[in-house]
Amino acid sequence: MKSLVMLSLLLTPLLFSFSNAAVDPDSVYQSFIQCLPSQSTESLQTLSSIVYGSTANSSSYTTVLRAYIKNERLNRTSTPKPAVIITPTKESQVQAAVLCAKKIGVQIKIRSGGHDYEGISYISSDPNFVILDMFNFRSINVNIAKETAVVGTGALLGELYYRIYEKSKVHAFPAGVCPTVGVGGHLSGGGYGTMLRKFGLAVDHVIDARIVDVNGRVLDRKSMGEDLFWAIRGGGGASFGVILSYTVKLVRVPEVNTIFRIMKTVSENASELVYKWQSVMANIDDDLFIRVLLQPVTVNRQRVGRASFIAHYLGDSDSLVALMTKNFPELGLRKEDCVEGSWIDAVLYWANFDNTTAPDVLLDRTSNINFGKRKSDYVQTPISVSGITSIFNKLVELGRLGFVFNPYGGRMNEIAADATPFPHRAGNLFKIQYSIGWTDPALEVEINSLNQSRVMHDFMTPFVSKNPRGAFLNYRDLDIGVITGNGTNSYGEGQVYGKMYFMDNFDRLVKIKTAVDPDNFFRNEQSIPTLPGKSSGQCVGLDCVQISSSGYYGEARKKMWIQMLPGAVVLQTLT
Repeated sequence: MKSLVMLSLLLTPLLFSFSNAAVDPDSVYQSFIQCLPSQSTESLQTLSSIVYGSTANSSSYTTVLRAYIKNERLNRTSTPKPAVIITPTKESQVQAAVLCAKKIGVQIKIRSGGHDYEGISYISSDPNFVILDMFNFRSINVNIAKETAVVGTGALLGELYYRIYEKSKVHAFPAGVCPTVGVGGHLSGGGYGTMLRKFGLAVDHVIDARIVDVNGRVLDRKSMGEDLFWAIRGGGGASFGVILSYTVKLVRVPEVNTIFRIMKTVSENASELVYKWQSVMANIDDDLFIRVLLQPVTVNRQRVGRASFIAHYLGDSDSLVALMTKNFPELGLRKEDCVEGSWIDAVLYWANFDNTTAPDVLLDRTSNINFGKRKSDYVQTPISVSGITSIFNKLVELGRLGFVFNPYGGRMNEIAADATPFPHRAGNLFKIQYSIGWTDPALEVEINSLNQSRVMHDFMTPFVSKNPRGAFLNYRDLDIGVITGNGTNSYGEGQVYGKMYFMDNFDRLVKIKTAVDPDNFFRNEQSIPTLPGKSSGQCVGLDCVQISSSGYYGEARKKMWIQMLPGAVVLQTLT
């Protein structure tokens, strides 16, 4: 039955409560200090310097923990904390950490330092967990002669872009627009940017990788085999091992790139323009990418809907204006709307830097940290003008949430759905990112904001893909399902979100996971599960306890969501 419960209680402590069976963090720390030397040739003093405990060296521990938390929603005092953080600087230390985590019996979370929307790289519903923090693995070796780069999993996209720019002004890598996104998660989950219609996804250009597997072996593409190599290019690397580095193929770009931004409100025919954009982007020149932002704004003290058309074109402004005049004259693009520059100039523009900013700003690993929530969808059938108008109206009604529409077509239509685990290729017009952020730490603001994202996701159901409804792994969203407990017999739970993220590729990922990690050692709340009955059945965790349903991800596990009602915020639970 359905019941509505008024949210007068504090939501966050409920979400972050977990089993009392957690082992004393100091005992976990001491266990690692004792274990690591037995799995390494290095001295205890050297190994001790990479291990941080919440009680042993609490000040340094807190600094390291908070350094790569990019979402304040996941950084409250009630948020579960790891017993230990390990910060390896070399491959052998990663091997030792994996083997010791197995021996001690704790869950290991792998963090590469980017944008983890749901914190699954540093938070757990398991009371006994540690973080393997890979931020020291950020070396980048660009080889222009071979048109390749070897990139450490802890590097950030901005660092990779700058190192390419240092060597060549006509080479690039087709990945995300935010420079503080981590390479590790970005490439293992798919990765896309403004050149996806020309070159496809970031994972389409990964040609080798190094990984530490569950047995502590360091494997490259040849030694891991093509199945595992396939899986870690879009299937989420943390389900299969610890990614150490990727080797990627660079792409060639013209010396002149062009960008523009045109904004239109609903009264300026924004709905009609977004409707036309859907058909234009499906078949226009692959060199052009036009993102559309839909958001509520204040104009003359009234809230209205606005669409922002933001473009990146691999070419000069004259040819872009001619292209738009022919295919999308309604937008009214003029030469004076365009800004020409190099590829790195386009990177800076899309990262919201002004045209006086030097490229070395991309080496800055700091970023603005606010509260936030993201969701995703795919659109396969054009949304009508009236439908788009209704979306604008709903955004205005809710108040703060916005949409990012990312067009497909071009190269995305040419790559097979099973070429990588990322399946959302031909047949999709565009991808939607639901985006809401806030700065006020008050709990009621968080509740209202999460509410808006869920209500809008429900509102969009008629307009988006179905059977299953698609979702993008790198826009991690725990509302769509999680694995409970220690992951034993998790196939049924994993199938719920797995089919949304991976479609028909899910079953192949499960078979590969079962083959390379049958005991499901590498797991998180949305990892690839093992086949039923195929694991050894060994318990995980120091006390081999069953994780309670009141853990950090209890909200998603209980299939709860918040629904907006006039004048009240309520929690709706399916029972």
